[in-house]
Amino acid sequence: MLFGRLITATLFSTAVAFTPSTSHHRPLTLVHSTVTDETSSSSTTTSGTNAGDRDILIRAARGEQTERTPVWLCRQAGRYMAAFREYSDKYPFRERSETPSMAIELSLQCHRAYGMDGIIMFSDILTPLPTLGIEFDVVKGIGPVISTEVKCEEDVQKLKDAEGVDFDVTVPFIREILGTLSKEAEEANTSLIGFVGAPFTLASYTIEGKSSKHCLDTKKMMMADEDGSSKAMTMFLDKIATMIGAYGCHQIECGAQVIQFFESWAHQLTPRQFEQFAKPAAQKAIKIIKEKHPDTPVIYFANGGASYLELQRDMGADMIALDWSVDMAEARKILGPDIPVSGNIDPTILFGSKEQIEHAVRDCIDKAGGPGKHLMNLGHGVMQGTPEEAVGWLVDECKRYKGKDA
Repeated sequence: MLFGRLITATLFSTAVAFTPSTSHHRPLTLVHSTVTDETSSSSTTTSGTNAGDRDILIRAARGEQTERTPVWLCRQAGRYMAAFREYSDKYPFRERSETPSMAIELSLQCHRAYGMDGIIMFSDILTPLPTLGIEFDVVKGIGPVISTEVKCEEDVQKLKDAEGVDFDVTVPFIREILGTLSKEAEEANTSLIGFVGAPFTLASYTIEGKSSKHCLDTKKMMMADEDGSSKAMTMFLDKIATMIGAYGCHQIECGAQVIQFFESWAHQLTPRQFEQFAKPAAQKAIKIIKEKHPDTPVIYFANGGASYLELQRDMGADMIALDWSVDMAEARKILGPDIPVSGNIDPTILFGSKEQIEHAVRDCIDKAGGPGKHLMNLGHGVMQGTPEEAVGWLVDECKRYKGKDA
């Protein structure tokens, strides 16, 4: 791949350069985390790694109790890392996320450094939208900008058919990225995480055309749907749900072992709006995945949806991810003991001291029921400017902590 060789020769002399997408990456080597799980009930390999680490995140996502609390972080592949910025400062987002060699390298950097219990594909929730004829770009300093207008029933009808999408044609890079990462994850004795945007969030991004403070156009469409003057909203949500369910299945067939749904704009919804619009669409997409891949766990994360957690008990997902605005113990009470949970440390704690970070980890694990009783994550993504060593402190403490009575 001439493109990859040229960039490697000219830019990344002091960093791990991405290799051509047809070549094989070297096995991951941790350069930060030195923690091993001394209490693991799983066997230990000759290399000193725990055999159970390979699927500990998957088992936790299914609701199984695990030998310790597994951990990964939303936006763990992100601009807080200097190695990541060597790419993001030079190449546009879509070029990075849709060029397999770059996307693979950006997915692996954080795991090499910190040893989270999963590698997540570097991509974006908007990536599959062009399969419906919805065009977008991600502009540095602005964010996603969508040029395709969807405001009425006729606009929805003009979109491409959601049934029978061939993702190997519309987003061909996904198979190469996940296929390579699947091999890397196996060699690194860890899991591979795929993800999708939930239908309401994707619909809202499209309707608004960009990030929006109030989602006014979306809410006008919901109100028109309620009074019967236009069914564009439910038509659009249904179309996206069909496509997203199939896209999640495609990721699994390419190597992903768990799928996380991101309802990134859940904070824009009242409980009634969530129940009427976002929830049925997400349930449809989740059902498509679970019917085809019943053994692959699905995690549903409604960012800003803590005020209606009780409405998320029956999403059809295997696990509910929690944002940072709700106390973990209170969330456990609301959801009940039979709903597996993920989360939910406030990302800003990573700007605190090592002691504060370690305390937050222990507090979250204890409130979730103790080590091995949930899947550790932040209650949102790692923020730009987060000290890199802070991420390592969080991961290490999560792997180390054996409980307050240990």
